[in-house]
Amino acid sequence: MQSGPMVGYSEMNEIGLWVQTKKSAKVQIGYRPKLEIATNKVISDAPFQFTEAIQTNSVTAFIAKPVLANLDHSTKYEYKLFINDTEIPFDYELKCQTQVLWQYRTDPPKVKFAFGSCVYVNEETADRVGKGYGSEYEIFTSLYKENVDFMIWGGDNTYLRDPDWGSRSGIMHRYTHTRSLPEMQPFLAGVHHYATWDDHDFGPNDSDYTFWNKDITAEAFQLFWASQNTNLIEGANNVVSTFAWADAQFFMLDNRTFRQAQNYKAENKSYFGEKQVQWLIESLVSSKAPFKFVVAGGQILNESAIFENYATYKEERQKVLDAIKEQNIEGVIFLTGDRHHSVITKMERENDYPLYDFTSSSITAGSATPKEDENPTAIKDSFIVGKHNYAVIEIEGKRKERVLTITYKDKDGKDLYSLTLKEDELKRADK
Repeated sequence: MQSGPMVGYSEMNEIGLWVQTKKSAKVQIGYRPKLEIATNKVISDAPFQFTEAIQTNSVTAFIAKPVLANLDHSTKYEYKLFINDTEIPFDYELKCQTQVLWQYRTDPPKVKFAFGSCVYVNEETADRVGKGYGSEYEIFTSLYKENVDFMIWGGDNTYLRDPDWGSRSGIMHRYTHTRSLPEMQPFLAGVHHYATWDDHDFGPNDSDYTFWNKDITAEAFQLFWASQNTNLIEGANNVVSTFAWADAQFFMLDNRTFRQAQNYKAENKSYFGEKQVQWLIESLVSSKAPFKFVVAGGQILNESAIFENYATYKEERQKVLDAIKEQNIEGVIFLTGDRHHSVITKMERENDYPLYDFTSSSITAGSATPKEDENPTAIKDSFIVGKHNYAVIEIEGKRKERVLTITYKDKDGKDLYSLTLKEDELKRADK
């Protein structure tokens, strides 16, 4: 074992897993149902089924992605990991779940997920001189104890460093090093994981589409995450994806692959790029989910054109905001990272519902203090500065009467700030 196992995507009859070995080895998963979610009925003495064996190799960083197929919907499963036909022991539970079939049957199930960004794991031989930039890795133990259904990784999920981004071996090493953090392993093994990226897992600091090894970091991203449908935009290797969980849909955007340099002097500069923006708007229009989470590495609604906020690409940003209004798209919430502090930004709109941007940062990387009055529409009490933190979002209630609560928590799982929104608060009042 090098790292994992990690639970990836979940559908109603299929689950993706992820395992990394230290050298070439045969990987196989045994699995069986344990609980019917809808009835809370324990399933006892079900026989184990087994995935096909996968031989890991150096070309793919010794990674295997077993798939649990032909599963029962609405069911929790336990699984075992076998390497070279030997079961690997763990002192924590290996578990996963298929999504609940509720449509045309019941109210939507409760949804509980975690969200965060900016994970730095120190490595003295590669880091800058001085105190390590990463700390308080015990935050992953707190995340594990939240017992969420899944985790949204909002970018900067690993930090490529000067020795890394010039070579494929360096990039694969950095992804491997971060993923191997001991405190992270129980959380990986028992919670489903979805991700997008930002500059540090894409390339150098503040990087854009000109980064010369972007195809290699795209390859690394695809290898190290068990997502089902990334690379949705034609024209370049990208990490755009979407998935649904109960009555929420998530749109995982790529703010690096199509991005022009921030200091490049031109009108209508590309941030997400024309194709991705068009895909996003049409996807939001098509979505029937009352909660539509748009996930991006950098802040979207902060009006201050500083650092890497979307406001520094004002024409494209305005196009997205105008389209949400013109197309009467309801239920949009932005989930963003990057800033090394957390905050909720609220954008009031004339004759329309307010837009919210939930920024969550950082998990283990160093904190940063926002500039004074830099975010004029922020909810002032929601600023979290100088503390590693993450967010837990819960959605519950009857269909058409759903209630969302976001709670920011510190490294020990202590509540820092909470906000509750009703489904109707994300709709136009005149509709």
